[in-house]
This record gives sequence, C-alpha cells and structure tokens, in this order.
Amino acid sequence: MRELERIAELIRSSERICIAAHLNPDGDCIGSSLALSRILRLMGKNVHVYDRDPAPSYMDYMDGFYAIRRVSEGAEKYDLFIAVDCSGLDRIVNFRDEAQKAALDALLARCGHIVQIDHHGTNPRGLEVNAVDEDASAAGLLIWRLMKILGVPMDREIAECLYTAVATDTGNFSQDNVRPECFDMMSEIARTPVQLSRLCRILFAQRSHAQVGLITSALQTLCYREHDTVTGMMLTEDDMAKHGAMAEDADTVVNFGRDIRGVHMTVLARETEEGVKMSFRSIAPWRIDEVAKQFGGGGHAQAAGCTIPGVRAGEALEAALDALCEAHRQQEGA
Repeated sequence: MRELERIAELIRSSERICIAAHLNPDGDCIGSSLALSRILRLMGKNVHVYDRDPAPSYMDYMDGFYAIRRVSEGAEKYDLFIAVDCSGLDRIVNFRDEAQKAALDALLARCGHIVQIDHHGTNPRGLEVNAVDEDASAAGLLIWRLMKILGVPMDREIAECLYTAVATDTGNFSQDNVRPECFDMMSEIARTPVQLSRLCRILFAQRSHAQVGLITSALQTLCYREHDTVTGMMLTEDDMAKHGAMAEDADTVVNFGRDIRGVHMTVLARETEEGVKMSFRSIAPWRIDEVAKQFGGGGHAQAAGCTIPGVRAGEALEAALDALCEAHRQQEGA
C-alpha cells in the first residue's frame, strides 16, 4: 500500500509525533493507537497519544494506556499527526461543540504533516496522506503492515495491543470481516510471550456488575419489528445512574439484540449528555451502515453508529427502528 509507505517515510523523518484516537475509543482504535505508539517509541521517536474520551478501563493492560492525553491538553508542536481508526476528523471530537473543535484545530495547527490510517468505507480521504483500506478487518492490521515496513520486530507489548485491536473488531475472529491476514498476524503474535487466554477472557468473557445491570435494563425494553428480524433496545440516563455505569459498560449491550435467532438487524439507543448514542449491528449480508449515515453517523456494513442530539431514547429508538425496517425491506427485495 503506497500510502503506508509514504507515512513510513514521514515517520522516519519526524522526531515528534502525535496519534489521535476517535470519540469513545473501542478496542481497535485504542489497541491500534497504542501499538503504533509503542512501535514509534522503539524507533526513538517522541510520541503522544490523544483522545477526547477515556479508553475502557479494562484495557489498561496495554503499554502506554495511562499516558494517553486529552485533546484539550495538546499544547506542543509535532512534526507529524496521525489519526487512527477515524472515519473523519469529526470523529476525533464533537464538531458541534465549539470548544472541542477549537482544541482540535489548535492541535492540528501545531503539526507539520497530517495523515490518517483507517479502514472505514465512509472515510472521505481528505488528509495529506490517506492510508485507508476498507477491506482490512481492523485498523490494527494496517498498523501491523506499517510495523513491517518500518522494520520493527513484534514484542509482547505490541502483540497485546494488536490482538486487542483485531480481535475486538472481528468478534474474536467470528465475524464475516475476518480475512486470512488476521491469522498471518496472529501467527506472529502467538510466537511472543503474550497470554492470549487471559486477554480473551478480559475482552470477551468478563463483565462488570454495572454492565450486568445494564443488560438487564436493556432487555426489559427489547422490542421486535419486521416479523422479528429487526430488534431494538434502549438505556436511559436513569438506567446508567441506577447501575453506576460508565459508557464502557454499555459497549457490548447491543449484541444481545443481534444474537437472537432469526434477527438480522438491531439498534441500541443510549442517552448521553450529547444526545442519544445509537449503536447499530447486523449479521451479513444485511447492512446497517447506510442507516447510521441517515442520522449523521457511519461505520462498517455490520457495525455502525451515530449520535442524535435533542431527543430522548424512546423517540430516537422509534426513528431508528423505522429506518432499519425500511432498509431491511429494500435489502430483502434486492
């Protein structure tokens, strides 16, 4: 991929580099960002990772986790800015918030080159260098390719980050976006001292008390549409408060609506301070990315999202269900 070669050239000629993650960073985003940070630090680079929102606390086993900065804290100059797993700059901060946008603009103004590494099909590819491969299973695979180009060997710390990135974006290698390259990378990871069984349990088996409470509350709102092929659930601010939950506790709740036999599409509507966060999921070949796009969001064919401001969860859920049902009918007739 020529764009990755160009980014490698910029990395080699840069001393100070910053990496930016997207809003509400997931495993692929934070794992890719921290893997890249580790790779660059092994090359002797001065590196900082920025995000707006804290990464899920249960991922704190990754190297560099506690050194992540908030975007608003970016007061230094950098030779190179790398956006990772972001479908656009508007995924780094909330562009509707003038203070957040100003903080990002100030950070970008202090960077010599601005590039990105991503795998979202909705990415507008508007930066100086756009290493975007929508066929890649996860951004983590692009970081692995870049690591090869840079000639940095895999170590345990990089392995933990890259496993987190690719495993979380493929449902632990169980989804239709899995490609042979995933297992090429895993073969190399398995040769390091990384404890894969431990990481797998942390990422896919363990649940906090708060998350169990949210699952209970969400399932009480479960509704079916379109001959039981479309489902929806919601979580209110009261639900979050009742269970003492944080955003990370709601991360995988949506999957309970998708994993019911016969269901093709689902949505979880969760109230936040910025509006109702919509998480869409589907099983292949059913696509929900265009539905998320209707509401100003985006993502992948089977996993996408958006935030709808100025409404409550129930109203947003009904609008999303109507859109999903229409999309289901269109795809069924195609």
